[in-house]
Amino acid sequence: MAIKKVLFVCMGNICRSPTAEAVFTRLVKDKGAEQEFMIDSAGTLSYHAGSKPDHRSRQAGKKRGLLMDHMRARQVTTEDYEKFDWLVVMDEDNRRNLQRMFPNIPQQKVFSMMSFAPTTGYSEVPDPYYGAGDGFELVLDLLETACEGFYDFLCQQSSTSL
Repeated sequence: MAIKKVLFVCMGNICRSPTAEAVFTRLVKDKGAEQEFMIDSAGTLSYHAGSKPDHRSRQAGKKRGLLMDHMRARQVTTEDYEKFDWLVVMDEDNRRNLQRMFPNIPQQKVFSMMSFAPTTGYSEVPDPYYGAGDGFELVLDLLETACEGFYDFLCQQSSTSL
């Protein structure tokens, strides 16, 4: 069985994408599928490279049993396109950033996170960084739903490719 390699992508890799990584990692573990996945996250910008996820993301995640203290922000690289099967962006700005950063690399591996949660009414995961702090819970709610949909999608893909 081929390992599914997933990279979650947001702007600075300190709020949404590490939260998506933590949510999806827990989901995969809860499903007993840890050996079937390689999961990581990165940002399209390098502002926060080397930093832990935002303290508000870590705090909101901790309330739900998600640990992110071990994570460190990094920027997406050309090698990520070779290494990962799925680059899952949190919003269209990051999709455009990837296209701008890597204009000669086909973008068929890039998917929108919220396309896996169409019933939420959100087309993008909103960036909570500049808000009053209440957006981190919404981000978790959206990512929990979207990660379930993404996991189901990947399972369907695996069964149709057999």
